[in-house]
Amino acid sequence: MNQSKKKATSVSRGVRSAPSLKSTRDTSKKRKSKINAAEALKREKNGLEVINDIPNYIRDGWETIPANERDRLKWVGVFFRKQTPGAFMMRLRMSSGFSNSEQFRAIAEISEAHGPGFVDLTTRQQIQLRGFTIENVQHIWNRLEEVGLGSLQTGFDNIRGVIGCPVAGLTPNELFDASHVGREFTKLFVGNKEFTDIPRKFNVGITGCLDNCTHTASQDIALTPAVKEIDGQETNGFNVAVGGKMGSGGYTLAHPLDAFITPKEAASLCGEITLIFRDHGARKARNKSRLAFLIADWGVEKFREALVCRYGKTLLTAGKEARGKNKTDHTGIFSQKQPDLNYVGLVVPVGRITTTQLFEVARIADAYGNGDIRLTQGQNLIITNVPDARIGDLTAEPLLQELRYDPSEVMRGMVSCTGIDYCHFSLIETKERAMEAIRHLEAKLGNTKPLTIHWSGCPNGCGNHAAADIGLLGKKTKVDGVVTDAVDVFLKGDASANPKVAPKLLENVPCDDLPQVLEGLIPYLSRR
Repeated sequence: MNQSKKKATSVSRGVRSAPSLKSTRDTSKKRKSKINAAEALKREKNGLEVINDIPNYIRDGWETIPANERDRLKWVGVFFRKQTPGAFMMRLRMSSGFSNSEQFRAIAEISEAHGPGFVDLTTRQQIQLRGFTIENVQHIWNRLEEVGLGSLQTGFDNIRGVIGCPVAGLTPNELFDASHVGREFTKLFVGNKEFTDIPRKFNVGITGCLDNCTHTASQDIALTPAVKEIDGQETNGFNVAVGGKMGSGGYTLAHPLDAFITPKEAASLCGEITLIFRDHGARKARNKSRLAFLIADWGVEKFREALVCRYGKTLLTAGKEARGKNKTDHTGIFSQKQPDLNYVGLVVPVGRITTTQLFEVARIADAYGNGDIRLTQGQNLIITNVPDARIGDLTAEPLLQELRYDPSEVMRGMVSCTGIDYCHFSLIETKERAMEAIRHLEAKLGNTKPLTIHWSGCPNGCGNHAAADIGLLGKKTKVDGVVTDAVDVFLKGDASANPKVAPKLLENVPCDDLPQVLEGLIPYLSRR
């Protein structure tokens, strides 16, 4: 036990405060007003302090963890799962989906030793470990720390993984490599107690890609590539939008803030936007506590004025939008900006990858590239820096028959949230249903025009269903008096440079009938 306590302390070395950041909140008003259970949890103690309790849980077992403390564990990225009591989930943070072969081997080893033999790739370009016991949490953290990974603040009311272009620095179709801004912002808030008492979860997207690979319009903060003339010189930077979301009442588009920021100043500005949300965001009703509701209450102009006041500098007006109409998911073989090198995007069907496949991806990344691996928002992965002369050998690898660079468009565009097997919010099973649909559509339609089909098992929208060509939102319905899995069907949503909230086309479609419904719908979409 003493050894566990010592190691737990080493994990908490990154926890810190930042007294230099200005605070305008009146905590006395918050403490006096009636608050919900989540806010009461945060008032009791800072979420990151649960680290100090881990050794006791390791010693005494998961049954001794109080119900409210099970939620507090999410501050350190450890998730109690109601469907699998005693078998936990851990979410790993990977800014813009950047990873490498060393990390993939560590993740494979952890899953092989303590999990079910697979992990899940998420729509925020992260990895979720599953099935481990509380007794192994510290061992997992120690192994992750060896390869530069961690799980701090990946759940509950925290800033989640920062998304961005997965091939930043490689693709010739970018205004500039913006990945360092995501890392700088992540470094600012991870382990920083100034950012662990926000009203709800907070999503951030930062990209310099011109091909709309990042779902920016659904983010609380969206930084997108733009050009601004400053002192007579064209300057590359970001336009800023705020208040996008998927859950809490549905898809809300991020509002342009009429602001331009340079990459050098961008991480700091993101921090100040977040702290305005911390200080002024609603905390009474959980379903009305996202940044979108503060924007709706204040209006964009007032929010901008508050940001200028807090930031202490004049904000430049928005620059010229740099993104075009093209879209890509980076699946396939693409030339890099570096001469004679390529990146190869591989589809991981519905985002679930086995331990054996993880080891093979790591081997291939080393054998054909430089070991770098990137994760996409489509729950897929990318091998980078493959020389022209090695492409043929790479495509002949047996693994690429399982994780294809040339999948059917139905397979390529299928995204699925975790589903009811491992998420108590989900109302239906999603991943196996998605695979059933893929097999049916491939058999009936063959290859189709490019399209995306996204599954969300509940209104939280983790599958980004409202930003897909076909969006499927899980629910329950009755068929002949029997409760059954069903979906509402949404059509033609978008979260890129020309965002659009998908209208609902069909309601209460039984999942058993869905493959046939999609079979009829997809050709209709192709004619539009």
